[in-house]
Amino acid sequence: MKNKIVIAISGASGSIYAKLLLDRLVELQDQIEAVGVIMSDNAKLNWQLELKNKDYDNYPFSFYSKNDFMAPFASGSAKYNSMVVVPCSMGALGRIATGVSNDLTTRAADVILKERRKLILVARDTPLSLIHLHNMTTVTQAGGIICPAIPSFYSQPRSIDELAMTVVSRIIDLLSLEDSSYRWGEQ
Repeated sequence: MKNKIVIAISGASGSIYAKLLLDRLVELQDQIEAVGVIMSDNAKLNWQLELKNKDYDNYPFSFYSKNDFMAPFASGSAKYNSMVVVPCSMGALGRIATGVSNDLTTRAADVILKERRKLILVARDTPLSLIHLHNMTTVTQAGGIICPAIPSFYSQPRSIDELAMTVVSRIIDLLSLEDSSYRWGEQ
């Protein structure tokens, strides 16, 4: 069975993670049935500020507006099996943790959790307050995965893209997609 994946891009800094993930999903399309993408208004602004382009318009995926509750993944019957919020702002994390479904991102996350499917939140903030930590604990106890946008260095990345890709490779693994990336202890 091929994957049906929701990608939500919040307004947190770290657009590079979303871009590299979308790029990689294009390359792995043979393992994917559908990708639905939601971008907040702030996500578009940050993408333009951080990446100096509007390339988010160029992906071959289905894009949905932040309040489109007719999107298929707004219901569990559509059987989207995974969702990634990348980057995930602490505001989005807090709304997801408390079940506030006030937009498509939080509704989709609520659906993924209630259906016991895979929710991956790529938290991108520092330092963390006790409220953030409690929200992360709540999401984890509900079955979600907190995957902080913390790159690794043991693959000796030589560019910002290679460094950010260490996080994206971890996300791809969590999505259970087959991918070739640097593996610890394997040459």
